[in-house]
Amino acid sequence: MAQPLLKITNLHAEIAEDGTEILRGVDLELNEGQIHAIMGPNGSGKSTLSKVIAGHPAYEVTDGDILYRGESILGLQPDERARAGVFLAFQYPVEIPGVSVANFMRTALNAKRGEEVDIFDFQDELEARMGMLEMDPAFAARSVNDGFSGGEKKRNEILQLAMLEPLLAVMDETDSGLDIDALRIVTGGINRIKSERPEMAVLLITHYQRMLNYITPDVVHVMVEGRIARSGGAELALELEERGYDWLREEAGAV
Repeated sequence: MAQPLLKITNLHAEIAEDGTEILRGVDLELNEGQIHAIMGPNGSGKSTLSKVIAGHPAYEVTDGDILYRGESILGLQPDERARAGVFLAFQYPVEIPGVSVANFMRTALNAKRGEEVDIFDFQDELEARMGMLEMDPAFAARSVNDGFSGGEKKRNEILQLAMLEPLLAVMDETDSGLDIDALRIVTGGINRIKSERPEMAVLLITHYQRMLNYITPDVVHVMVEGRIARSGGAELALELEERGYDWLREEAGAV
């Protein structure tokens, strides 16, 4: 049997600045090509998990391990994880005034591929990907996320996903702040990329079932108080939509 693409074992992590523990023993396995969704109430540790996978320096792992393609990545810097094929779409993408979307993307591609990308091939690919996401070609000349609407920021994250072609895509609340039309475009982009690259695994972190109306997960996990409290099929998301999270909080508190 093939090893999991991502295997998280007994993962504990705290805020590096003050030692507040957020993750309290997360166990998770994600196989190549699968889509897993992580849901849960505010403060359950969902976004922290995504950042710890990506190597965010604000968090310190105190126990457990993260294996990617069978090797621990805890000793790798964020850029090394990214070059290895781990991608994080941020819940709140940062603004980079003075750096155009095109220049940012070409620099990222050069770093990932380890060689200079041909400028004409890059422009053709960028324009094609922007067309897929219904983005105006003039978007490429704008500074990264500077003055972007919420929907534009999230589309830019999916544009990066399309261009960088990671093996593991961690999507941290990509649906937050999106109206119905923007959600349709963004999820449509994810589905298109996934169909082109079936080997890519996706870890979707979301509060709401609505994103899963567009992207069907193989497995749904629920995080409560820093742990995965329950896992199931897509029907689990519907149950959460109907019942909320309080019943799982009560179960977690009874353990």
